[in-house]
Amino acid sequence: MHNPAPIAFVDEDGDIRVNFGMFAGREATKAEIDDLARALLEEVDAITIVAEQRTIADRDAEASVHQIRVELNEDDPGRPLLITEQWAAACVAERHADVSAQD
Repeated sequence: MHNPAPIAFVDEDGDIRVNFGMFAGREATKAEIDDLARALLEEVDAITIVAEQRTIADRDAEASVHQIRVELNEDDPGRPLLITEQWAAACVAERHADVSAQD
């Protein structure tokens, strides 16, 4: 099965975004977010992590997704992105909810 989006990516503002709900089928827990913060703080001095529910809609479809945003003040987000991708993949592997399309 082909996934339409990456699990994590760097957006135009330099923040890391995680398509958590798309892959896990659920929201990230507070404990999981705390684990991500601890892992990232081994590499960077400071971060802000935002867990948000986003609704994306057009005339044909609507989707609600749970996304994690990591705000960084880093010139090179490469290592934090790798840490975040590994964290997200581990969360999905440990516990995910089945997601099915609804008409």
